[in-house]
Amino acid sequence: MSEPASEGAWEPDVLPGYERRTLPLADDDEGKVVATLVRRAAPGNDAGVDLLYVHGWIDYFFQTHVADFWEALGVRFHALDLRKYGRSLLKHQTPGYVDDLATYDEEIDAALALMGHGGSPGRRLLLMGHSTGGLTLALWADRHPGRADGLVLNSPWLEFQTRYLGRRVLEGPVRAQAAVAPRSHLINVDQGFYVRSISDRYDGEWDVNPAWRPDGGWRATPGWLAAVFSGHERVAQGLRIGAPILVLLSERSVVPVRWSDEMMRADTVLDVPGVARRVPNLGSVVTLVRVDGALHDVTLSTAAVRETVWTELARWFHGYVARPEPPRRRRWWWPWLR
Repeated sequence: MSEPASEGAWEPDVLPGYERRTLPLADDDEGKVVATLVRRAAPGNDAGVDLLYVHGWIDYFFQTHVADFWEALGVRFHALDLRKYGRSLLKHQTPGYVDDLATYDEEIDAALALMGHGGSPGRRLLLMGHSTGGLTLALWADRHPGRADGLVLNSPWLEFQTRYLGRRVLEGPVRAQAAVAPRSHLINVDQGFYVRSISDRYDGEWDVNPAWRPDGGWRATPGWLAAVFSGHERVAQGLRIGAPILVLLSERSVVPVRWSDEMMRADTVLDVPGVARRVPNLGSVVTLVRVDGALHDVTLSTAAVRETVWTELARWFHGYVARPEPPRRRRWWWPWLR
């Protein structure tokens, strides 16, 4: 659990060189609710683009190398720990719980206002979301047309692992349980294989806080899963996001039944083919990149795989989001064409 920073003030973060600010939100039936915005304390070059990053399920912001990449391009990077996650999880709360993904509009809007995007600031806005955060931001962008200038979705959870038919079979019982006991616990199928692939306490290379991302995960609740199912159904019906979208997925999935070295080179969380089928449903301008050897969070893959990720991100960014350089003045060599 976390003790939030003082509300309304920037304070040093747990990540060296970063600072955070607690965003007070409306109380819910569990009591006090906050979210947390994180940024680099001393940002570098400014290309007139701001980015808001949103994490996935059982996650929080720790990917400083992603911030390094964007800030090298002159993008002002901010990350949001959603309510009941990471820096924002309070002792009295059910971890990760909401019963509607639109609930996150409150902290997204608060973060954007603090970043200067409450109105029309003349700056471009880029959204980046991982897994459930990718689903959340896609739905937000669909409900708020014209607010974002681009979306980067890193392995977005666009469809359930059992795909459409399996989801529809499960949906009835889950919604029935959500109606009577929304915060009861469902069966936990997380065996800790994904954390093993990313954490430097095991086979990975990243410093992952086990208090904020437990090795065995959290037990999902029916109220939360019903909200995710509703999001999946919206994507299945088709969104109308007008901003350009980049979707990054691993080339393949591995079912996490028994540990194998294959899990260091594949997505062990999502059904990649099922998600890939939903990508065209997001909007009118969508780019899909399948990255060979990538993990569920493609930015946490091996260094060689990350180089592919950076290349694809930079190419998409310069093509769709970055402000073009002003054209050079053309010189006419013929006097009559001046």
